[in-house]
Amino acid sequence: MAHRFDPTRDDIDSFLARHERKTLLRFITCGSVDDGKSTLIGRLLYDSKLLFDDQLAAVERDSQRWGTQGSAPDLALLMDGLAAEREQGITIDVAYRYFSTERRKFIVADTPGHEQYTRNMVTGASTADLAVILVDARKGVLTQTRRHSFLVHLLGVPQVVLAVNKMDLVGFDEGVFRRIDADYRAFAAQLGLDSANITSIPVSALAADNVTEPSPRMPWTTGPTLLAQLETCAVNETRLQAGPFRLPVQWVNRPSPDFRGYCGLVASGSVRPGDLLRVQPSGRQARVARIVTMDGDLAVAVAGQSVALTLDAEIDISRGDVLSAATEPAEVADQFECTLVWMADEPLLPGRPYKLKIGTRTVGASVTSIKHQINVNTLEHLAASSLGLNGIAVCNLALDAPVPFDAYRAVQGTGGFILIDRISLHTVGAGMLHFALRRAHNISLQALDVDRAARAASLGQAPRCVWLTGLSGAGKSTLANQLQSTLHAQGRHVYVLDGDNLRHGLNRDLGFTAADRVENVRRVAEVARLMVDAGLIVIVSLISPFRAERQLARERFAPGEFIEVFVDAPLDECERRDPKGLYAKARRGELKNFTGIDSAYEPPEQPELHLHTAQTGVAEGAARIAALLA
Repeated sequence: MAHRFDPTRDDIDSFLARHERKTLLRFITCGSVDDGKSTLIGRLLYDSKLLFDDQLAAVERDSQRWGTQGSAPDLALLMDGLAAEREQGITIDVAYRYFSTERRKFIVADTPGHEQYTRNMVTGASTADLAVILVDARKGVLTQTRRHSFLVHLLGVPQVVLAVNKMDLVGFDEGVFRRIDADYRAFAAQLGLDSANITSIPVSALAADNVTEPSPRMPWTTGPTLLAQLETCAVNETRLQAGPFRLPVQWVNRPSPDFRGYCGLVASGSVRPGDLLRVQPSGRQARVARIVTMDGDLAVAVAGQSVALTLDAEIDISRGDVLSAATEPAEVADQFECTLVWMADEPLLPGRPYKLKIGTRTVGASVTSIKHQINVNTLEHLAASSLGLNGIAVCNLALDAPVPFDAYRAVQGTGGFILIDRISLHTVGAGMLHFALRRAHNISLQALDVDRAARAASLGQAPRCVWLTGLSGAGKSTLANQLQSTLHAQGRHVYVLDGDNLRHGLNRDLGFTAADRVENVRRVAEVARLMVDAGLIVIVSLISPFRAERQLARERFAPGEFIEVFVDAPLDECERRDPKGLYAKARRGELKNFTGIDSAYEPPEQPELHLHTAQTGVAEGAARIAALLA
């Protein structure tokens, strides 16, 4: 161990300056149970700290003496990873550990290996520059090895270290290592992993062989130690700087009339004053005037830096727009093929509305179809109508508005996205865009001379959608019929969309699974929107059991056009009425997925009108709705 020293102020400043200039490598470790992942990470943390323990101890001891309070956040990176986790309050299932050597800083994501923790591995790998995949030398390449490798490839982690661990338990046999290396590379070739980006290293984490120092017991290996590979491999910023310039605008800063800065993190490429940029999705162009930071203007900004750009022309730019190199702009589309990893207990249902966040932009989105689910253990493509927790599938995706994007393989910052539940606001999925669907470029809205206002004026009424929701037997259809008669007698132009009637035609291909119910509501909402656009008052009578789909229907209309009416009756009263005999069938097990029996109903939380039909007569209920429309 190096001798201890008593640092001067210059020593402290020099040490901290060197530490600030070190590159940061983010990597992930993954392996099957008992492959030695925790032992390997512990060895790295312990040995790397010993490499410069004296200097670190001196800096920690004398930082207050020299008044270097500003260095505290960086010093946390140099300390024990577990202590850093406690200080940072990290409680998620991915354990992040921090350590440093004389050459580089590291953040390692230690993710659980079991299949049920796929979402945790995805979280850890999403920002990784390298994956360390452990294999037990006694067991070789296992199913979990293949699954981890598939996820690493899927998420675009550019470099893989195959750490063949526990070499001490096979007598440091070179033949064992060579066989495992060959088996893994053969499988990696099937995935499309570039063999040049795979480094295989034989190690014994417990005995410290080939982790931080070369092993004298394996003189046959000529490759680097694990730490040497981590210290010298390319980092993400270097790779991203070679890509096209992209800056998703996070904030528009206008502290004075003569300054407008477009702030954000450079996701890819580099930019200089004078460069011509294109604002997307608007397509307008301007040149960079200044690159502004808290420490002054820059001559160049590169991937990984947070900056504010000023332009030589005033253009309407807001949060969520993307500034792209004019010569290599991002694409703009609203329909895509993507790979989606599902992270929620509630299944993904095609047609269900979610919020999608890509870069700094958030838009409405839904999965229009699941093309196939991927068995990550066998790489089989399986048919699927929904996607459960930790499921991975190739899907078609539709957005409410066009967004700037790149293929995930090209620029992760503008090609990766998350899906958010519209009600709970929890993240439920993460995905990677492949390409825009051709129809996204070939279809545009056709402008018409006669608009909604003109059609409504010709009918002499304000068009509305009255959406009646409730259990079967609550009285929706009876109420819709009475309301139609009442409004028709008043000279109103009105039409009823009844759920049962629609299942004889428009929705005859749909069953009663959760996925089919979502699609049923989506279709009815679109038809109702067209009818309101035509100037009609449309009455929808539909169980529509899920809040998310009713919210989707509401968002299809202008404010004030959608009136949600909760037609409420207790379940036992609905069963007593049972006008179609459906509850009896459901109780006998002859009718599956029946709302209220074996399928949930989510009552409206804030309907425009709540009618208790056990106490309110049909005529009175219709009159109360008509009063809302008056």
